[in-house]
Amino acid sequence: MVTCACGGGMHAGQDLQRLIQTLAHPRDPLQTCRMTTQSLIIDCDPGVDDAVALMLAFGAARLDLLAVTTVGGNVPLKKTTRNALMLRQIAGREDVPVRGGADRPLRRKPASASEFHGEEGLGYLPPFTPDRGIADGHGVDAIIDNVMSRPEGSVALAILGPMTNLAHALRKEPMIQKRLGPVAVMGGARSEGGNITPSAEFNIWADPEAADEVLRSACPVVMFGLDVTHQVRATDVRIARLAALGTARGDTAAAMMRFSQDVEKRIVGWDAPPVHDPCPVAWLMNPDLFTLKPCRIAVEVQSELTRGHTAVEFRVDPETAPHRWATGVKADGVFDLIAESCS
Repeated sequence: MVTCACGGGMHAGQDLQRLIQTLAHPRDPLQTCRMTTQSLIIDCDPGVDDAVALMLAFGAARLDLLAVTTVGGNVPLKKTTRNALMLRQIAGREDVPVRGGADRPLRRKPASASEFHGEEGLGYLPPFTPDRGIADGHGVDAIIDNVMSRPEGSVALAILGPMTNLAHALRKEPMIQKRLGPVAVMGGARSEGGNITPSAEFNIWADPEAADEVLRSACPVVMFGLDVTHQVRATDVRIARLAALGTARGDTAAAMMRFSQDVEKRIVGWDAPPVHDPCPVAWLMNPDLFTLKPCRIAVEVQSELTRGHTAVEFRVDPETAPHRWATGVKADGVFDLIAESCS
Protein backbone atom coordinates (compact mmCIF):
# COMPACT_ATOMS: atom_id res chain seq x y z
CA MET A 1 0.00 0.00 0.00
CA VAL A 2 1.28 3.45 -0.93
CA THR A 3 1.13 6.04 1.83
CA CYS A 4 1.31 9.80 1.58
CA ALA A 5 3.22 11.87 4.09
CA CYS A 6 2.78 15.17 2.31
CA GLY A 7 0.37 17.99 2.96
CA GLY A 8 -2.48 19.53 1.03
CA GLY A 9 -6.06 20.62 1.38
CA MET A 10 -8.85 18.41 2.67
CA HIS A 11 -10.28 17.79 -0.79
CA ALA A 12 -6.89 16.88 -2.24
CA GLY A 13 -6.34 14.39 0.58
CA GLN A 14 -9.73 12.76 0.03
CA ASP A 15 -9.23 12.51 -3.73
CA LEU A 16 -5.73 11.13 -3.23
CA GLN A 17 -6.68 8.55 -0.63
CA ARG A 18 -9.40 7.15 -2.87
CA LEU A 19 -6.92 7.04 -5.73
CA ILE A 20 -4.32 5.20 -3.64
CA GLN A 21 -6.93 2.64 -2.59
CA THR A 22 -7.75 1.87 -6.22
CA LEU A 23 -4.18 1.51 -7.49
CA ALA A 24 -4.10 -2.21 -6.82
CA HIS A 25 -7.32 -2.76 -8.82
CA PRO A 26 -7.49 -0.26 -11.69
CA ARG A 27 -10.45 -0.25 -14.04
CA ASP A 28 -10.08 -1.63 -17.52
CA PRO A 29 -10.56 1.35 -19.87
CA LEU A 30 -10.13 -0.69 -23.04
CA GLN A 31 -13.81 -1.43 -23.53
CA THR A 32 -14.20 1.10 -26.36
CA CYS A 33 -10.55 1.90 -26.97
CA ARG A 34 -10.40 0.03 -30.28
CA MET A 35 -13.02 2.30 -31.87
CA THR A 36 -10.49 5.02 -32.63
CA THR A 37 -10.09 7.67 -35.29
CA GLN A 38 -6.75 9.37 -34.62
CA SER A 39 -3.37 7.73 -34.10
CA LEU A 40 -1.40 9.73 -31.55
CA ILE A 41 1.98 9.95 -29.84
CA ILE A 42 2.15 12.02 -26.66
CA ASP A 43 5.51 13.61 -25.88
CA CYS A 44 5.45 14.96 -22.33
CA ASP A 45 7.21 15.85 -19.09
CA PRO A 46 4.73 14.90 -16.32
CA GLY A 47 3.96 17.38 -14.56
CA VAL A 48 0.53 17.78 -12.95
CA ASP A 49 -1.19 19.16 -16.05
CA ASP A 50 0.54 16.51 -18.19
CA ALA A 51 -1.06 13.99 -15.83
CA VAL A 52 -4.52 15.38 -16.59
CA ALA A 53 -3.77 15.28 -20.32
CA LEU A 54 -2.64 11.66 -20.02
CA MET A 55 -5.80 10.70 -18.13
CA LEU A 56 -7.76 12.34 -20.96
CA ALA A 57 -5.85 10.44 -23.65
CA PHE A 58 -5.66 7.10 -21.85
CA GLY A 59 -9.46 6.98 -21.57
CA ALA A 60 -10.36 8.43 -24.97
CA ALA A 61 -12.06 6.02 -27.37
CA ARG A 62 -11.37 8.49 -30.20
CA LEU A 63 -7.59 8.15 -29.89
CA ASP A 64 -5.30 5.29 -30.85
CA LEU A 65 -2.47 6.04 -28.44
CA LEU A 66 0.65 4.57 -30.06
CA ALA A 67 3.24 5.66 -27.52
CA VAL A 68 4.12 8.04 -24.73
CA THR A 69 7.59 9.56 -24.90
CA THR A 70 9.15 11.59 -22.12
CA VAL A 71 11.52 14.51 -21.91
CA GLY A 72 13.25 16.41 -19.14
CA GLY A 73 11.29 19.55 -18.33
CA ASN A 74 9.00 20.15 -15.37
CA VAL A 75 11.22 17.71 -13.46
CA PRO A 76 14.25 15.69 -14.64
CA LEU A 77 13.83 12.90 -17.18
CA LYS A 78 14.19 10.10 -14.64
CA LYS A 79 11.16 11.46 -12.79
CA THR A 80 9.08 12.35 -15.86
CA THR A 81 9.56 8.82 -17.19
CA ARG A 82 8.67 7.22 -13.86
CA ASN A 83 5.66 9.50 -13.61
CA ALA A 84 4.45 8.48 -17.06
CA LEU A 85 4.72 4.83 -16.02
CA MET A 86 2.83 5.52 -12.79
CA LEU A 87 0.05 7.31 -14.66
CA ARG A 88 -0.16 4.54 -17.23
CA GLN A 89 -0.63 2.01 -14.43
CA ILE A 90 -3.24 4.12 -12.67
CA ALA A 91 -5.17 4.35 -15.93
CA GLY A 92 -4.82 0.63 -16.58
CA ARG A 93 -3.19 1.21 -19.96
CA GLU A 94 -0.09 -0.96 -19.83
CA ASP A 95 -0.69 -1.67 -23.52
CA VAL A 96 0.72 1.78 -24.34
CA PRO A 97 4.53 1.74 -24.55
CA VAL A 98 6.45 4.44 -22.66
CA ARG A 99 9.95 5.39 -23.79
CA GLY A 100 12.36 7.89 -22.31
CA GLY A 101 13.75 10.61 -24.54
CA ALA A 102 16.08 13.59 -24.17
CA ASP A 103 17.30 14.40 -20.68
CA ARG A 104 18.48 17.93 -21.49
CA PRO A 105 17.82 20.77 -23.97
CA LEU A 106 19.74 21.00 -27.23
CA ARG A 107 22.15 23.66 -25.94
CA ARG A 108 20.96 24.92 -22.56
CA LYS A 109 21.29 23.63 -19.04
CA PRO A 110 18.28 21.59 -17.87
CA ALA A 111 15.45 23.68 -16.44
CA SER A 112 12.82 22.77 -13.86
CA ALA A 113 9.35 23.90 -12.78
CA SER A 114 9.08 21.77 -9.66
CA GLU A 115 7.71 24.71 -7.67
CA PHE A 116 4.52 24.36 -9.74
CA HIS A 117 4.45 20.55 -9.90
CA GLY A 118 5.98 19.33 -6.66
CA GLU A 119 9.44 17.91 -6.10
CA GLU A 120 8.48 14.59 -7.71
CA GLY A 121 6.34 16.18 -10.41
CA LEU A 122 2.89 14.84 -9.53
CA GLY A 123 1.81 17.13 -6.73
CA TYR A 124 0.67 15.30 -3.62
CA LEU A 125 0.76 11.86 -5.26
CA PRO A 126 3.60 9.89 -3.64
CA PRO A 127 5.92 8.11 -6.05
CA PHE A 128 5.77 4.33 -6.33
CA THR A 129 7.61 1.77 -8.44
CA PRO A 130 5.40 0.87 -11.40
CA ASP A 131 4.75 -2.79 -12.08
CA ARG A 132 5.98 -2.48 -15.66
CA GLY A 133 8.94 -0.50 -16.94
CA ILE A 134 9.76 1.36 -20.10
CA ALA A 135 9.75 -0.21 -23.54
CA ASP A 136 12.98 -0.92 -25.38
CA GLY A 137 14.46 1.88 -27.42
CA HIS A 138 14.70 5.65 -27.23
CA GLY A 139 11.81 8.10 -27.32
CA VAL A 140 13.21 9.86 -30.38
CA ASP A 141 13.28 6.58 -32.29
CA ALA A 142 9.73 5.81 -31.14
CA ILE A 143 8.56 9.02 -32.81
CA ILE A 144 10.45 8.28 -36.01
CA ASP A 145 9.45 4.63 -36.23
CA ASN A 146 5.75 5.21 -35.62
CA VAL A 147 5.55 8.06 -38.11
CA MET A 148 7.60 6.38 -40.84
CA SER A 149 5.83 3.02 -40.58
CA ARG A 150 2.32 4.42 -40.99
CA PRO A 151 0.51 6.24 -43.79
CA GLU A 152 1.55 9.82 -44.44
CA GLY A 153 -0.33 12.31 -42.29
CA SER A 154 -1.97 9.64 -40.15
CA VAL A 155 0.03 10.06 -36.92
CA ALA A 156 -0.52 13.13 -34.77
CA LEU A 157 1.98 14.28 -32.16
CA ALA A 158 0.94 16.12 -29.01
CA ILE A 159 3.92 17.87 -27.40
CA LEU A 160 3.23 18.85 -23.80
CA GLY A 161 6.78 19.76 -22.74
CA PRO A 162 9.92 21.18 -24.37
CA MET A 163 10.20 20.26 -28.07
CA THR A 164 13.59 18.59 -27.65
CA ASN A 165 12.57 15.09 -28.74
CA LEU A 166 10.97 16.25 -31.99
CA ALA A 167 13.99 18.44 -32.77
CA HIS A 168 16.27 15.42 -32.38
CA ALA A 169 13.89 13.32 -34.48
CA LEU A 170 13.94 15.91 -37.28
CA ARG A 171 17.73 15.93 -37.25
CA LYS A 172 17.88 12.13 -37.39
CA GLU A 173 15.12 11.60 -39.96
CA PRO A 174 14.13 14.80 -41.77
CA MET A 175 11.43 12.96 -43.75
CA ILE A 176 9.14 12.86 -40.73
CA GLN A 177 8.28 16.54 -41.22
CA LYS A 178 6.54 15.56 -44.46
CA ARG A 179 4.84 12.50 -42.95
CA LEU A 180 3.61 13.78 -39.60
CA GLY A 181 -0.02 14.60 -39.09
CA PRO A 182 -0.87 17.61 -36.91
CA VAL A 183 1.73 18.56 -34.31
CA ALA A 184 -0.32 19.98 -31.44
CA VAL A 185 1.95 21.87 -29.04
CA MET A 186 1.30 23.30 -25.60
CA GLY A 187 3.64 26.24 -25.54
CA GLY A 188 4.19 29.91 -26.13
CA ALA A 189 2.53 33.16 -25.14
CA ARG A 190 1.41 36.31 -26.89
CA SER A 191 -1.27 38.57 -25.40
CA GLU A 192 -1.17 36.87 -21.99
CA GLY A 193 2.55 37.38 -21.46
CA GLY A 194 4.80 34.65 -20.10
CA ASN A 195 4.74 32.47 -17.00
CA ILE A 196 8.50 32.00 -16.57
CA THR A 197 9.59 35.47 -17.76
CA PRO A 198 7.46 38.48 -18.75
CA SER A 199 7.38 37.29 -22.37
CA ALA A 200 8.10 33.54 -22.34
CA GLU A 201 6.14 30.41 -21.47
CA PHE A 202 8.07 27.63 -19.70
CA ASN A 203 8.06 24.90 -22.37
CA ILE A 204 9.49 27.23 -25.02
CA TRP A 205 11.86 28.98 -22.61
CA ALA A 206 13.26 25.62 -21.40
CA ASP A 207 14.54 24.72 -24.89
CA PRO A 208 14.07 27.64 -27.29
CA GLU A 209 16.49 26.19 -29.85
CA ALA A 210 14.40 23.04 -30.15
CA ALA A 211 11.22 25.09 -30.59
CA ASP A 212 12.98 27.22 -33.19
CA GLU A 213 14.05 24.16 -35.19
CA VAL A 214 10.57 22.63 -35.09
CA LEU A 215 8.85 25.86 -36.13
CA ARG A 216 11.32 26.36 -38.98
CA SER A 217 10.57 22.87 -40.28
CA ALA A 218 7.64 21.80 -42.45
CA CYS A 219 5.84 20.22 -39.49
CA PRO A 220 2.16 21.29 -39.38
CA VAL A 221 2.32 22.95 -35.96
CA VAL A 222 -0.80 24.07 -34.10
CA MET A 223 0.20 25.87 -30.92
CA PHE A 224 -1.85 26.18 -27.74
CA GLY A 225 -0.18 28.93 -25.75
CA LEU A 226 -1.11 30.72 -22.56
CA ASP A 227 -3.54 32.92 -24.53
CA VAL A 228 -5.92 29.96 -24.72
CA THR A 229 -4.85 27.71 -21.82
CA HIS A 230 -5.50 30.54 -19.36
CA GLN A 231 -9.15 30.29 -20.45
CA VAL A 232 -9.34 26.66 -19.25
CA ARG A 233 -9.61 26.96 -15.47
CA ALA A 234 -9.96 24.27 -12.81
CA THR A 235 -12.80 25.69 -10.74
CA ASP A 236 -14.08 24.01 -7.59
CA VAL A 237 -17.17 22.83 -9.48
CA ARG A 238 -15.12 21.28 -12.30
CA ILE A 239 -12.76 19.54 -9.89
CA ALA A 240 -15.65 18.21 -7.81
CA ARG A 241 -17.26 16.77 -10.95
CA LEU A 242 -14.14 14.70 -11.65
CA ALA A 243 -13.77 13.59 -8.03
CA ALA A 244 -17.42 12.48 -8.00
CA LEU A 245 -16.78 9.98 -10.80
CA GLY A 246 -15.23 7.60 -8.28
CA THR A 247 -12.63 6.29 -10.74
CA ALA A 248 -8.85 6.14 -10.59
CA ARG A 249 -8.55 8.42 -13.59
CA GLY A 250 -11.06 10.89 -12.19
CA ASP A 251 -9.39 10.90 -8.78
CA THR A 252 -6.00 11.44 -10.42
CA ALA A 253 -7.19 14.40 -12.49
CA ALA A 254 -8.95 15.91 -9.47
CA ALA A 255 -5.89 15.48 -7.22
CA MET A 256 -3.61 17.13 -9.80
CA MET A 257 -5.97 20.09 -10.11
CA ARG A 258 -6.29 20.44 -6.33
CA PHE A 259 -2.52 20.64 -6.08
CA SER A 260 -2.38 23.27 -8.82
CA GLN A 261 -5.12 25.18 -7.04
CA ASP A 262 -3.09 25.24 -3.82
CA VAL A 263 0.08 26.29 -5.62
CA GLU A 264 -1.54 28.98 -7.76
CA LYS A 265 -3.27 30.49 -4.74
CA ARG A 266 0.04 30.70 -2.92
CA ILE A 267 2.26 31.92 -5.78
CA VAL A 268 -0.07 33.82 -8.14
CA GLY A 269 -3.21 34.43 -6.13
CA TRP A 270 -5.58 32.61 -8.49
CA ASP A 271 -8.44 30.54 -7.08
CA ALA A 272 -8.87 28.54 -10.30
CA PRO A 273 -5.58 27.46 -11.92
CA PRO A 274 -5.19 27.10 -15.68
CA VAL A 275 -5.07 23.54 -16.99
CA HIS A 276 -2.63 23.80 -19.88
CA ASP A 277 -1.67 20.41 -21.28
CA PRO A 278 -5.09 18.84 -21.95
CA CYS A 279 -5.74 21.51 -24.60
CA PRO A 280 -3.76 19.96 -27.50
CA VAL A 281 -5.25 16.53 -26.77
CA ALA A 282 -8.77 17.96 -26.51
CA TRP A 283 -8.31 19.71 -29.86
CA LEU A 284 -7.31 16.45 -31.52
CA MET A 285 -10.47 14.89 -30.11
CA ASN A 286 -12.81 17.77 -30.95
CA PRO A 287 -11.37 20.62 -33.06
CA ASP A 288 -14.66 22.53 -32.84
CA LEU A 289 -13.87 23.43 -29.24
CA PHE A 290 -11.07 25.79 -30.30
CA THR A 291 -10.65 28.91 -32.42
CA LEU A 292 -7.42 28.93 -34.43
CA LYS A 293 -5.81 31.68 -36.47
CA PRO A 294 -3.31 31.18 -39.32
CA CYS A 295 0.06 32.68 -38.48
CA ARG A 296 3.82 32.44 -38.57
CA ILE A 297 5.56 31.79 -35.24
CA ALA A 298 9.21 32.55 -34.51
CA VAL A 299 11.15 31.96 -31.29
CA GLU A 300 13.79 34.21 -29.74
CA VAL A 301 17.01 32.28 -29.16
CA GLN A 302 19.64 35.04 -28.93
CA SER A 303 18.53 37.46 -26.23
CA GLU A 304 18.61 36.29 -22.63
CA LEU A 305 16.17 39.07 -21.75
CA THR A 306 13.51 37.71 -24.10
CA ARG A 307 14.70 34.09 -24.37
CA GLY A 308 11.88 31.85 -25.56
CA HIS A 309 9.57 34.68 -26.61
CA THR A 310 7.11 33.53 -29.28
CA ALA A 311 6.60 36.15 -31.97
CA VAL A 312 3.18 35.31 -33.45
CA GLU A 313 2.56 37.09 -36.75
CA PHE A 314 -1.04 37.09 -37.99
CA ARG A 315 -0.34 39.29 -41.03
CA VAL A 316 0.12 36.32 -43.33
CA ASP A 317 -1.68 34.72 -46.25
CA PRO A 318 -4.05 32.18 -44.64
CA GLU A 319 -3.52 29.82 -47.57
CA THR A 320 0.24 29.61 -47.07
CA ALA A 321 0.59 30.34 -43.35
CA PRO A 322 2.85 27.65 -41.83
CA HIS A 323 1.31 27.57 -38.35
CA ARG A 324 -1.93 27.94 -36.39
CA TRP A 325 -2.34 29.74 -33.04
CA ALA A 326 -5.20 29.02 -30.66
CA THR A 327 -7.04 32.15 -29.54
CA GLY A 328 -10.31 30.85 -28.09
CA VAL A 329 -11.77 27.75 -26.46
CA LYS A 330 -15.05 26.38 -25.16
CA ALA A 331 -13.67 25.49 -21.75
CA ASP A 332 -16.74 23.58 -20.59
CA GLY A 333 -16.33 21.32 -23.62
CA VAL A 334 -12.73 20.55 -22.66
CA PHE A 335 -13.82 19.55 -19.17
CA ASP A 336 -16.65 17.48 -20.65
CA LEU A 337 -14.04 15.50 -22.59
CA ILE A 338 -11.89 15.05 -19.48
CA ALA A 339 -14.89 13.81 -17.49
CA GLU A 340 -15.92 11.48 -20.30
CA SER A 341 -12.44 9.96 -20.52
CA CYS A 342 -12.11 9.66 -16.75
CA SER A 343 -15.48 8.00 -16.19
